[in-house]
Amino acid sequence: MTIPQDPNNPLAPEKVALGKLLFHETRLGEIPKSPINLYTYSCASCHIAEAGFQSGLAQAIGEGGSGFGLYGEARIPSFLCEADSIDVQPIRAPSVMNTAYQDVVLWNGGFGATGVNANTQSSWTPGTPLEANFLGYEGLESLAIGSQEKHRIIIDTTWLAADSTYKSLFTLAFPDLPQEERISKNTAGLAIAAYERTILANQAPFQRWLKGEKKAMTADEKAGAKLFFGKAKCGGCHTGPALNSTAFYALGMSDLQNGISGVINIKPGNTESKGRGGFTGIDSDLYRFKVPQIYNLKDVKFFGHGSSFTSLTDVIKYKNNAVSQNPNVAVSRLPKKFAPLKLTDDEIGEIVNFIENALYDPSLKRYVPFSVPSGNCIPDNDTQAKFDRGCN
Repeated sequence: MTIPQDPNNPLAPEKVALGKLLFHETRLGEIPKSPINLYTYSCASCHIAEAGFQSGLAQAIGEGGSGFGLYGEARIPSFLCEADSIDVQPIRAPSVMNTAYQDVVLWNGGFGATGVNANTQSSWTPGTPLEANFLGYEGLESLAIGSQEKHRIIIDTTWLAADSTYKSLFTLAFPDLPQEERISKNTAGLAIAAYERTILANQAPFQRWLKGEKKAMTADEKAGAKLFFGKAKCGGCHTGPALNSTAFYALGMSDLQNGISGVINIKPGNTESKGRGGFTGIDSDLYRFKVPQIYNLKDVKFFGHGSSFTSLTDVIKYKNNAVSQNPNVAVSRLPKKFAPLKLTDDEIGEIVNFIENALYDPSLKRYVPFSVPSGNCIPDNDTQAKFDRGCN
């Protein structure tokens, strides 16, 4: 199957190879809020292969984090940093896997100039990362360009041009640009987005079964799939090649809350917790969040935009009972399809088995470079992370 791509950013192997390195390159963490965090974080700090390209934490930690563990679960705020220098967001980090199948990204769909965002220019606030939407790209490209400064990922043209590997890859990735324009914030963002588009869970048993490998799924997994697409009605929202969509729903799930599961720095009334409405400013969009992809959830310990669930079983029970847990979300905002499903515990278990195992690609490390040109540890380069990762 052809990978969906932005017509203004066509995929090319050289561009993807460059983006793969830049995504994991901690040398780009050049202007941290705290000097001790210099060159210690990367895009991959919050989107980790071992956690299905999302975070192993309730709240992802970029700059100011310490440690890694096995799949990012042991990363904590560094005690050497002031709280306001720790890069955390007021919403759970979404996965970048399978995002090629969405033309807008993030929980509120705020990045992307096309599709459902075609008439949202009034929300593309100048001076904020959303200003990148005015460049006309789809979501992944807009996000990769617009979020660099927010996360203090700096494209140092002098350093990149002096590194023979990067200089060569930028030249190969953007041969039609004048030499002086090949290394820039925009081209780096386009390369990162191109790489992200290739991160697909296409080796999962369900994907193999769809391609004709009839023994790829077990009988129990097939039973769970029948429930998923049938009685449980999951397939009504989780649809298409990635079992996601660009639809937005208010399901009444709770937001990230300070002190719960290590969450910090959440300010009351933040726009991210208002979902689509926080982006569009439209009342009917309040507390509606985009349908996420659901591959490789077996390695994830937190679920929902606010990490309010700690198991997939709990998520499905929540949808089965259809009782809102967020007091900010009025019953009138809940969709009609948010209704009791009358699933038994055994049926819930079968659905969990299907999602955790049939939708699990075991080889995501193929999307991670063995090393980056700087020689730094990946995806994090702080002292404890280097120890955890076995970096010299």
